[in-house]
Amino acid sequence: MRSSRMLMAGLLLSTLTLTGCKNSVKEENTALKGEVSDLHNQLTERNKALEDCSSDLRSRDQQLAALRREMDSGGKGGTSVGNTGFEGIEGVNATSSAGEVTASVESDLLFDSGKTSLKTNAKKSLDQVASVLKSQYGGQSIRVVGHTDSDPIVKSGFKTNYHLGFERAYAVRDYLVSKGVESKRVSLASYGPDLPKGTKAQSRRVEVVVVLNK
Repeated sequence: MRSSRMLMAGLLLSTLTLTGCKNSVKEENTALKGEVSDLHNQLTERNKALEDCSSDLRSRDQQLAALRREMDSGGKGGTSVGNTGFEGIEGVNATSSAGEVTASVESDLLFDSGKTSLKTNAKKSLDQVASVLKSQYGGQSIRVVGHTDSDPIVKSGFKTNYHLGFERAYAVRDYLVSKGVESKRVSLASYGPDLPKGTKAQSRRVEVVVVLNK
């Protein structure tokens, strides 16, 4: 009799344990599904942004060809100016050309080699850039453009320099938006290594381009 009761108690305990395990596994599965859904949404957003970037690049082919012809002929794509509001910001060079003002930020200030996460020190300069965009260029369209050097991708995990340039531009855009720049005003582009500067270090940059009178 006693053995029978012990057996029943054991079976009951086993049933409760299995039920608890099933509930725990169910909760974990639900949490994992939620995480997978969030990651899928983030990937979808990134892919859409990359598609928009590719479309923008195609539409700018003529502009790029014109810039190349200008560079080949010894001309300058932009002239340094002294009243853009971006003067005095560490790592930022301001130029103006054809209805646009460009704040070019050195990538070596913004990112470690092959990386797309902003350095802590870079945020001070971007804080000032965001402040100028809000106070002096409110309502103007803004284009954030990623540029790289011509070295082939080896270890960073990106397919091409165009992908690296895009992700760096995306990181800068996200930070500017987090500082109050209206997201609907900001578009993205990546020229990768297509528009080099004098040196590789100068070629690695992210440009914040303000489109005037639009």
